Amino acid sequence: MLQLRTPGYRAIDNLRRQREFPTGWSSMTDLEKQANSFLEAFHRERHEVSRQFGPGFFLPELIDGALRTSKAEHMDMTALSSTRKLQLVRALERLTAMLALNRRYVRFLRHIIMDIAERSGRNARVLELAGGAGGLAFALAEEVSHNRLPAEITSSDIVPAYVAEGKETARRKRLPVSFRTLDACSFEGIEPGSIDIVIMAQSLHHFTGGQLAMMIARSKENGAMAFVGIDGFRSLMLAAGVPLMASLQGIPEFTLDGFTSARKFYSEPELDALAEIATGKRDHSVLSRWPLTITSISFDGSHTPAAL
Repeated sequence: MLQLRTPGYRAIDNLRRQREFPTGWSSMTDLEKQANSFLEAFHRERHEVSRQFGPGFFLPELIDGALRTSKAEHMDMTALSSTRKLQLVRALERLTAMLALNRRYVRFLRHIIMDIAERSGRNARVLELAGGAGGLAFALAEEVSHNRLPAEITSSDIVPAYVAEGKETARRKRLPVSFRTLDACSFEGIEPGSIDIVIMAQSLHHFTGGQLAMMIARSKENGAMAFVGIDGFRSLMLAAGVPLMASLQGIPEFTLDGFTSARKFYSEPELDALAEIATGKRDHSVLSRWPLTITSISFDGSHTPAAL
């Protein structure tokens, strides 16, 4: 319901005709500004298009507008202590494991990783952004350790406590994965040509559209062949279901974060437009199948996105 594909893509077409769709950028700062400005224009145009389409489209638009928020989640608050942040990220890892999401992510990523490894003639070098304590990285590393995946896995996050937790877990479980502290928006310290695929899972909604566009562009700038972003499917069902599932952890802040997350998930047209703005091309796909939306971008035009 909240994907609003028909009015969303009509709004994008209208903005193209009005020459309000960005067609180039001169710097990362310019890219961030253009992407954020476009999303503002997109939401205004989609609102008008939905109104013109009639009640069947305008009601979901009004509901979407009422739910949408830019409010930060507790785990994103700089004032929150490291101990409390770790409690929240551990709760997220437990919920992800309970829903068996990482196994589903690995099945999707396997196709792209195998393709890159085959074409490059070596292990695919995977960099995970905003990886928290490393749940997905560990799932990928399990495949590597059983010789089912030709890859070198690095997980990163801007929160040092998450990185320390990941390193300790990797040491204890003897898994082939490394961790590093990294600002996903800047890629500072990443050596150009050292990564093949950049992945993000369950964290796209933590960032503005401009920040997402920068991450995509920086991935390409640093020599990656592909970028894959996985997040929740924007819908009323998840807006109710995510906080309900989060409440099972018994942590009030985590339950509130679940509701905030579901309100911030990007729709398919939004992600489609951001990928094009960042790359200037259409070498990408946005696959939306409840409960996930996966943005898969090929920087060299070679890999074919797998089905969800």
